[in-house]
Amino acid sequence: MGFSLKPTPLKPLLQLLLLGLVVGLACWPLNLVDHAQDLLLHQLPGFSGGGWSGRTLALALAPVLTMPLLLVLQAGGLARGAGSGIPQTLESLETPEQAPRLMAPGATGARLALWTLASLALMPLGREGPVVQVGAAVAHGLRQRFPRLWPGLNTRTLMAIGAGAGLAGGFNSPLMGTVFVMEELTGQFQPTVLWPAAVVCAAAALVSNLDGIPVFTLGLLQTLQPEWQQLLWALPLGLVGGLLGGLFSRILWQATALLRQRVRRRPLTWGLGLGLALGLIAVASGGWSGGDGEALMGQLLDGQGSLPVPGAPLSILGWLLVLIARIVAPVLSLAAGVPGGLIDPAFAIGALFGGGSLELLGGDAQLGLALGMAASLAGATQLPLMTVLFALRMAGDQQWLFGILLSAVVGAYAGRRIQGEPIYHALWELGREAKAETDQSAPRR
Repeated sequence: MGFSLKPTPLKPLLQLLLLGLVVGLACWPLNLVDHAQDLLLHQLPGFSGGGWSGRTLALALAPVLTMPLLLVLQAGGLARGAGSGIPQTLESLETPEQAPRLMAPGATGARLALWTLASLALMPLGREGPVVQVGAAVAHGLRQRFPRLWPGLNTRTLMAIGAGAGLAGGFNSPLMGTVFVMEELTGQFQPTVLWPAAVVCAAAALVSNLDGIPVFTLGLLQTLQPEWQQLLWALPLGLVGGLLGGLFSRILWQATALLRQRVRRRPLTWGLGLGLALGLIAVASGGWSGGDGEALMGQLLDGQGSLPVPGAPLSILGWLLVLIARIVAPVLSLAAGVPGGLIDPAFAIGALFGGGSLELLGGDAQLGLALGMAASLAGATQLPLMTVLFALRMAGDQQWLFGILLSAVVGAYAGRRIQGEPIYHALWELGREAKAETDQSAPRR
């Protein structure tokens, strides 16, 4: 009695690889901009160990001039580029008739231009919003141009997969992008979505880093702590780190609701005020408050200390001030509608908190760093599974699995106690409300 195997679906596989290739290429310039930001950040005293000079002061105070320009552009010709990019992607998935407008090349290009300007001015925001938008826009544009490609996937699913591939390409983490598709964008774990998303995300992550240099420092955290000690520390660090992440999201949501209409009406005034605040915070923190947080996490991952001035009398106070700065500064940028994201800032908050806490308690600062960054990101996003995969990618050691898993779950639960609705969806609802108010107040012809 014989049997036969079904032929491998080579054509659909090649089509999915093509989508990943295009998304990865689209993300590559964003990764180059992010690398340029890191090079600029490392000139500031907090990273270089040197003193202030005219050049470094100009870098730290760049938001004073950049923020007014950004808000004026967002209120005028580049209005379609305002906002993170993820709420716009969620709106396109929920209301497909809005996708041609929200995913149009003009809107995507405007968002990337604004984000690039903000990033090179060392403003403290991440990039998951723009890369998610890029991935979704690429998928939507290809479907419009070549409707016969990917016949097994409807447009909504294809856009969600493209968005996840953008995240994978921007963060060099294909599993993170795959899970983001199902945990956040579709809300369903289905095999018919899982394997296409995994293929596209893997291809995008590979192609977006053509120079071979990983976006993140990987594999540097090694632990000799037994798993039961990890679990023991994961409970308090997960709880407090999750509360910090939830607090960050809550403040961001409230500040966005407060500022969104105000910055549109008076962009120059608000831009000068917010830019001055960002510049002063950057100078006061030695530059540690600037950038998306990757340079800061790289410094912590390299074992260069979790406190700003290790061993100095004011190191504890300095640590607390930098921690507060890393919460407040991203809010000032993102709440004003500057394109960006909160994954990197939330990770940096948790890394500072966890590493510094255990260092003060005489424990393993690297253990605190790993558990703290997982707790804070899960608390801020309420996406524990995505957080676990990304944190393991950062730590690079499977021995962290149990501690990171428990810390992320506890963190997500704690964050929800402060910010009841997941932050991306909460910001999406704010955007819909703002649009409805604008439509109602517009004069009718």
